[in-house]
Amino acid sequence: MNDHNPSLRPRPVSDSKSEMTEIVLPNDANPLNALVGGRLMHWIDLAAAMAAHRHSRHYVVTASVDHLDFLVPVRVGDIVILRSSVNRVFHTSMEVGVKVWVENYHTETSHHVSSAYLTFVAVDGTGSRRLPVAPVIPETDDEKRRYEGALRRRELRRSETARRKKV
Repeated sequence: MNDHNPSLRPRPVSDSKSEMTEIVLPNDANPLNALVGGRLMHWIDLAAAMAAHRHSRHYVVTASVDHLDFLVPVRVGDIVILRSSVNRVFHTSMEVGVKVWVENYHTETSHHVSSAYLTFVAVDGTGSRRLPVAPVIPETDDEKRRYEGALRRRELRRSETARRKKV
C-alpha cells in the first residue's frame, strides 16, 4: 500500500519540525504584564498543528492536549519560541511534542516555559473522514526516546478516557 501511495511513505521526524516565534504584546497579557495562559495554549496548539500538517500533508484537528505546567512567567516584550515535531503516528492520529522557551533580549536570557503533548487526527477536506498518516522515523536518541514515550502516553490517555466514561 505504501508503495502505491507516496503520501504514506515513512518520513523522518525532521520533516515535521516547526518553529514559531511570537513577541508578547500588551494585548497578550494580564494586568500583571504576564502572558495569559490561554494565549500560550493557543500558540502551542498552532505550533503543534504545523508539525502535524507538515508530516501528514493533510488537514489536521486537535484531539487532545496533555497536562500543561507554566514553569516561569513570560512578560510583555519577551520573545516566545515554540518548537514542535511529530513524536509518533498511530494510523490516523499523531502525537506532537511542543517545547516552549522564553527569551529576554534585554538580559540575554532564555528559559524553558512549558512542554506539551498533543494528539492530532488527519482528516479530509470536509473534516468528516479520518485519513491514514505515514509512519514517522525517529533518527536521533532524543527522537527515539520521545517515540517510545508516545506509546506509554497513548496508553495512559486511553485508560483515563475509559475511566471518565465509567463515571
